[in-house]
Amino acid sequence: MNFTIISSVVTVISLFVFLGIVYWAFSSDNKERFEKLARLPIDNENGK
Repeated sequence: MNFTIISSVVTVISLFVFLGIVYWAFSSDNKERFEKLARLPIDNENGK
């Protein structure tokens, strides 16, 4: 295996990992969880 093949394989794997993270971040299953986490700084300031 030469460097070109290894570089191509790493690039493709990186693309799939990136797309998986984007899918995970924007999936509707995580919406409620992320909204709850987004409210944490505000809730801590108000003493809740």
